[in-house]
Amino acid sequence: MARKKLVVLTGAGVSAESGISTFRDSDGLWEQHKVEDVASIEGWYRNPSLVLEFYNARRAQLKDVRPNAAHLAIASLEDEYEVTVVTQNVDNLHERAGSTKIIHLHGELTKVRPENCCNDMDGYSEMTVFDIGSDSIHIGDKAPNGAQLRPHIVWFGEAVPKIESAIDAVQDADILLIVGTSLQVYPAAGLYRYAGMETPIYIIDPKDVSVRDSRITHIKDVATKGMETFKNLIKSGN
Repeated sequence: MARKKLVVLTGAGVSAESGISTFRDSDGLWEQHKVEDVASIEGWYRNPSLVLEFYNARRAQLKDVRPNAAHLAIASLEDEYEVTVVTQNVDNLHERAGSTKIIHLHGELTKVRPENCCNDMDGYSEMTVFDIGSDSIHIGDKAPNGAQLRPHIVWFGEAVPKIESAIDAVQDADILLIVGTSLQVYPAAGLYRYAGMETPIYIIDPKDVSVRDSRITHIKDVATKGMETFKNLIKSGN
């Protein structure tokens, strides 16, 4: 018998319990920086040194954090379901927890690419993307094609190349689980709308959810505790 398809959409609230800060909980500042200065294409054009310094620090921080119980619980769902994780997070904690099928909507912190590649001119090909782990990059660090290296991150003002893959996954899902995202950042915020009319949707978030949809069950808790509740609910068939 084919396994049910379970899609898990995750946001910053999952990684927050591992100690990774989120800008939406700190008055629009991210590690004391305005988001538009370090996470927008305009910020890159304006001050690439600041952007590289910011992501170098995030990369170094990532080396010292570990997947938490929520990451591990999501990975363990693969014991019973065909799981696709669609994440807005740029860390690699899902990978390190053991999840095997992950769509990174907003890029990956440990990866870099030439600033003139992976765009609409080359069909967003990732042939030139490579992993540097926790290493730093600086102005003057060049890719093999001679272009400046930049973080492999989808910044505000840039297209989200993997949104179509995410939509396909949600449309095929038998169950949709949303964890640790405020559903405020588009296009990811609209993904739940692509779920089938009979597809149950579970949202784990300690805050009130503004979305009104009869398919939704809201588990009002942090990610680690909410995952325990979710697993008990689907075991009981609710």
